[in-house]
Amino acid sequence: IQEGVASLAGYAEVFQRNIMASGVVPQISVIMGPCAGGAVYSPAMTDFIFMVKDSSYMFVTGPDVVKTVTNEVVTAEELGGASTHTKKSSVADGAFENDIEALAEVRRLVDFLPLNNREKPPVRPFFDEPGRIETSLDTLIPDNPNTPYDMKELILKLADEGDFYEIQEDYAKNIITGFIRLEGQTVGVVANQPMVLAGCLDIDSSRKAARFVRFCDAFEIPILTLVDVPGFLPGTSQEYGGVIKHGAKLLFAYGEATVPKVTVITRKAYGGAYDVMASKHLRGDFNYAWPTAEIAVMGAKGATEIIHRADLGDAEKIAQHTKDYEDRFANPFVAAEKGFIDEVIQPRSTRRRVGRAFASLRGKKLQNPWKKHDNIPL
Repeated sequence: IQEGVASLAGYAEVFQRNIMASGVVPQISVIMGPCAGGAVYSPAMTDFIFMVKDSSYMFVTGPDVVKTVTNEVVTAEELGGASTHTKKSSVADGAFENDIEALAEVRRLVDFLPLNNREKPPVRPFFDEPGRIETSLDTLIPDNPNTPYDMKELILKLADEGDFYEIQEDYAKNIITGFIRLEGQTVGVVANQPMVLAGCLDIDSSRKAARFVRFCDAFEIPILTLVDVPGFLPGTSQEYGGVIKHGAKLLFAYGEATVPKVTVITRKAYGGAYDVMASKHLRGDFNYAWPTAEIAVMGAKGATEIIHRADLGDAEKIAQHTKDYEDRFANPFVAAEKGFIDEVIQPRSTRRRVGRAFASLRGKKLQNPWKKHDNIPL
């Protein structure tokens, strides 16, 4: 405060350096104490922010100013603590119990990343079998299409030694983002989580996944997408909140990405959400589906009620129409016939097939048309 405008100039010069380094070198911020006012904007522009529980805070205006201006009484922890920023605001990507754990986990993250945008991600020695068969995956998908299952189980069984570094674990849990290694190679994972909101995409999950996809693309990290998505979450709160533009962020991020992209559809892939989740139409390199996949414009019940609206009063006819729709469209084979799915694979062989796909894409060269910069729907 005493330094006046000179202190503001110092802040802005740091911000400018953050901006120039963005997409050139990975930037990670670790908040280990109070970070308030203009100082918060430097970590905000870095790629990852980690906080320490009960001892780190981030806010533009502190509790005293908030009370003076709005008459709200709030503690520093409630206003800008680790829990707030990992679960509500999405400002932070993770929170740890103490400084030592925070630094150890950041070291683990750095091990997945390249030093800069000119280098390939590191390839580490691995002791897992590249062609490992996981028979348990054959029964991962429940018989009832409306029964949820844990997508993290699939991620852990695909990863070398079951090692998965999750990003923003406590925010928008209906989508999972993080890093694994496949045959020693770093791979970014984006996966719908049927355990939360049935895996629907919404405003928060679209923003979360779009930012992660863009980071991976900036640093040449291949992207694996695991799909089980019934659509975008309906409701006035989503529409009023701008789900159209937020959903477009994820669509845009996948469409502009030039890194290797492999997609596996495990169950549902309906409507626009199917397109958004790294479909073949967004330059997906290898798009696989399990036999349990259902790729269609919408679910059988909703489609039947629209197509056969005249028969809504006849339960028997509606049941038959629904069954006919399921038999015809609730499978991966129509999409495979049209070339939108490269192959229908057995769940047990997913690790081997995905690993082989990424290995074949290591020399991939793809460039977008020259432009000053894109205009992503922010």
